Amino acid sequence: MTSAFRIPMTGRSTDERHRVSSPLELLFDLTFVVAIAQVAGQLAHAGESGELLAKLPLYLQVFFAIWWAWMNFTWFASAYDTDDVLYRVMTLVQMGGVLVLAAGVPAAFAGESFTAIIVGYLIMRFALVAQWLRAAAEYPAGRTTALRYAIGVSAVQLLWVAWGFLPPHVAVYLFVVGAVLELLVPLWAERTGMTSWHPHHIAERYGLFTIIVLGESVSASAVGVQSALARSGFSAALVWIAVAGLVLLFALWWLYFLEPAAEGLRSRRGRSFYWGYGHYFVFASLAALGAGLEVAVQEGAAHEAAANTTVEYMIAAPVAVFLFMLYVLHAPLVPEVVIRPLKTAISIALILLLPLASPVIGLVGVTIGIALVAAALVAATLIDRAVELRRAGEGSEAAAS
Repeated sequence: MTSAFRIPMTGRSTDERHRVSSPLELLFDLTFVVAIAQVAGQLAHAGESGELLAKLPLYLQVFFAIWWAWMNFTWFASAYDTDDVLYRVMTLVQMGGVLVLAAGVPAAFAGESFTAIIVGYLIMRFALVAQWLRAAAEYPAGRTTALRYAIGVSAVQLLWVAWGFLPPHVAVYLFVVGAVLELLVPLWAERTGMTSWHPHHIAERYGLFTIIVLGESVSASAVGVQSALARSGFSAALVWIAVAGLVLLFALWWLYFLEPAAEGLRSRRGRSFYWGYGHYFVFASLAALGAGLEVAVQEGAAHEAAANTTVEYMIAAPVAVFLFMLYVLHAPLVPEVVIRPLKTAISIALILLLPLASPVIGLVGVTIGIALVAAALVAATLIDRAVELRRAGEGSEAAAS
């Protein structure tokens, strides 16, 4: 799309051909690289210092804030992206808000102060509400829905500002209320008419964000290797865990893109909320996996034969959540999931049981085992697909004859 000073903001066609992510959207995503790196790094520090369980609720809260900011922009852009000057400027403002949010992540983990994150949200919400008001003014067919979005987003943001003044021990419980209200705004707004988001565009945007989160896991692993080399020097355990981590991330990438979603979103648009919201757990688990791999590399390099169940479950639990959600999200969306549920269940069980064998095989063995299970699931799924294609080909030949 070519930039112009002003293009009327109307709902884009849901059947637009060759709809792909714009360069502006890709630039916008880069700000989330910073935010995800911050939150994954803080979780890794919590794992290293033995504060994992204490900091896990904070991780889930901060990641929700990051994910929801991305969600707000992504779905609006899919329906109303004009790529004109005003749209680009409003996107720039939202990018600034994301960076302010990212800067506030360490403070949230250190002192449970969400001030910078709330300020970042205020900046982003100012631009987002302005976009919805513009859509309401320039696109009469979607005016009611757009106004509902503007009202709902503004109201919940006022709640977050008030929430920031609450004592930490009270705020942590009321966060759930605020998060639920955030999730309800789109459901309420689109009761009067669903926005014209593009199914293939949305599926691509989610796939790209998955790659971003996986990329952060690769980066976290590299940070772990650097720290391990500085502290303990080169070791066989360091190499094995690093290689196993790379294989594991590659296998998870492969599994995610084995399950197509675009056609399911096109034919079952009413289930888009379920699929879109459920990805919070997919993205959060992949970011947490990066933190786990970072800690595992350092622990394995320092204590080659040691077992550390906490660190092992920092790898096993996110992988199990990812595999479970991959099935749960796609089962209602497509006629038949590509990755068979029985194979998924067996893989999850093996992954969660492997840390219990830690006294025998150690941290290195557990990490390698989890990577091998994920790789085996990829191989088994590819074999299933090859058999199905061969049977389909034989059936076509029989029908032709």
